[in-house]
Amino acid sequence: MAATGSGLATGQTRKKRRVLTKRQQKRRASLVAYSFIAPNFIGFAVFTLGPIIFAFALAFMHWDGSNPIEFAGLANFFELFRDRAFQAAFWNTIIYTVFSVPLTMACSLGLAMLLNKKIFGRDFFRAAMFFPYVASLVAAAVVWNMLFNPEMGPINMILYTFGVDPKDLPGWAADKDWAMVTIILFGIWKQAGYFMVIYLAGLQGVNRELYEAADLDGANAWQKFWNVTLPQLAPTTFFVSVMLTINSFKVFDQVYMITQGGPGTSTLVLVYHIYNEAFISWDLGYSSMVALVLFVLVLAVTLIQFRYSRSLD
Repeated sequence: MAATGSGLATGQTRKKRRVLTKRQQKRRASLVAYSFIAPNFIGFAVFTLGPIIFAFALAFMHWDGSNPIEFAGLANFFELFRDRAFQAAFWNTIIYTVFSVPLTMACSLGLAMLLNKKIFGRDFFRAAMFFPYVASLVAAAVVWNMLFNPEMGPINMILYTFGVDPKDLPGWAADKDWAMVTIILFGIWKQAGYFMVIYLAGLQGVNRELYEAADLDGANAWQKFWNVTLPQLAPTTFFVSVMLTINSFKVFDQVYMITQGGPGTSTLVLVYHIYNEAFISWDLGYSSMVALVLFVLVLAVTLIQFRYSRSLD
């Protein structure tokens, strides 16, 4: 009996050791995983998450960066309704997004379908279309301003050659009625190549048997595009639309390089208004409130896009 009891005790001890060993192995594996994640997470927490939380809190404060922070409550929020510059920036951002997103998607998809065919020099044209995305923004903006120069730019020269009266030639970035058009065209040209590559990747996944079935049914090119290509590209189109929408709402660099928000407030957008209030006027509390409004706006539009995407599934 004593031997049997000692045998059971030994067996239980071995089981406990096995359990402890498995726990130690899991703990060790978790520690190894966390050790790889920790540097990136610490950097994210210090340089991204922390400033975001501080900016949200600062939206309800008054602070110029040097004097003590003062609690402002909702004063910064109510100031939005009295700030004509904010209202102009808000509507300009909406206008830019409404026109830029669908036009860029259409250009990207058109280029992708064209360069997905077996044509001479296809790889060269793919690289050429992608080049504006990786080109220096400063150099691209300088070239763009030269091309669209109202007095001696090639674009107006071409329009004049086609019979447009010199008085009717657009002023482009120097004209408040054409400045936003210039910014939108620049954005399309700069981003279309990148999203063309994404659409090209999506086109590689389209089932070729569907095209063969459509040919047997006598479908023309438009019917195949509408009933085969577009449905197959739905996930790609959703991703492109979300990324383009976010990029459009936070547009800043091209406005800064081409028009600086002018003439007047014709191209003033929300991020450029945040820049002006934060680093020109040094009203960090109010600029944080504008940033908070922009965050809520982007979040709301993105959630609507996700909801719409789910309703189509």
